[in-house]
Amino acid sequence: MELTWEELHHQCMQCEKCALSRTRTNVVFGVGVTDAEVMFIGEGPGENEDLQGEPFVGRGGQLLDKYLDAIGLDRKKNIYIGNMVKCRPPQNRDPKPEEQEACIGWLRSQVRLLRPKIIVCLGRIAAQRLIDPAFRVTKEHGKFIKKNGTWMMGTFHPAALLRNPNQKPDAFEDFLALREKIREVCEHTHL
Repeated sequence: MELTWEELHHQCMQCEKCALSRTRTNVVFGVGVTDAEVMFIGEGPGENEDLQGEPFVGRGGQLLDKYLDAIGLDRKKNIYIGNMVKCRPPQNRDPKPEEQEACIGWLRSQVRLLRPKIIVCLGRIAAQRLIDPAFRVTKEHGKFIKKNGTWMMGTFHPAALLRNPNQKPDAFEDFLALREKIREVCEHTHL
């Protein structure tokens, strides 16, 4: 039997499947509307996210919110944002494969409950796990592929854009392409 959002959230908050659970301040389950047709998936929480218990709330999250706003999306109104791993890796390092594996069930359950029409992978880690292990963000960003009935696209991680501002125009083009895809395939995501 499928868990409800509340049951899934409660169980995830108790998770101790990997070593990240021992160093976290908060589990960062995800945020957004539970009937969203568009889901964003990052790699894992950073320091601000760990402290606040919400994904993408630091400087990278502020940049993400600007891009979302530019195309009519909002984490409180019409999207859902989650991560590959729900606990912060130390020093914001990439989540290890075994940490991703321990946590992937939570994400799969979120996707099953949400049934998004579009998934946007924010950064290499999410795109390589969910789209293609050989995914190269700099070469394949902004391109949609259909996988298991869901449109998927990888784009730059907001934190990477802060480090490499020259990639911001490419990322913005990806969000414009996302807006067009939403208009094409989504039924109730009003922009």
